[in-house]
Amino acid sequence: MLLNDAQIMQAMLMIIDMFPEAQPSLFADSDFQYLIAVMLSAQTTDRAVNQVTPKLFAVYPTPQKLAQATIEQVEHLIKSLGLYHNKARNLIKCSNQLLTNFAGQVPATKQQLVTLAGVGTKTANVVLGDRFGVPSFAVDTHVSKISKRLHFVDEKATVEQIEKSVTKALDPKYWVIGHHALIDLGRKYNFKNATQIANLPVVRQCDQWSGLNEKK
Repeated sequence: MLLNDAQIMQAMLMIIDMFPEAQPSLFADSDFQYLIAVMLSAQTTDRAVNQVTPKLFAVYPTPQKLAQATIEQVEHLIKSLGLYHNKARNLIKCSNQLLTNFAGQVPATKQQLVTLAGVGTKTANVVLGDRFGVPSFAVDTHVSKISKRLHFVDEKATVEQIEKSVTKALDPKYWVIGHHALIDLGRKYNFKNATQIANLPVVRQCDQWSGLNEKK
């Protein structure tokens, strides 16, 4: 049985209490650099991105600079990351779009952000929450895995369904830190390892609410 809104809210507050200092882990000195870092983080770790971006931003610190780069030049700097060819192409196209459509500034609305090459809902939500303070809830691999394990959503739920379920239940003031707290929880505990998470209070509580413990 899936949790109701009040139970999801309580579970999320338990997780936030576990990681009250949860915050972004990508390095960037500007809105533009943060957008690029988040784009690079797709299907790779923030740690890997942070190893690449200092060299990338040293050469291409602004959209004006990056828009003039070739795909090969950018690939050379990010080739240690997954999907580096597509990412290099998107970074350059995105930079050109920022210059053409937004006067070189990163837009502060989801509707505008998702018009940029390589920017989907997750990337837009991360940028909005971390750089502009806009209540937003991004769903990455950790968030998806934990949301399903804690019975917030069905096992087959889509990213959109997860975002809708959590944001419906959770006060908007907790959306951004809730996202980061879930990431920290997923980094600390392997939610695919039943033994590792069995005694976590939030797991036991959510299992109880869902009726899972009663079936054992």
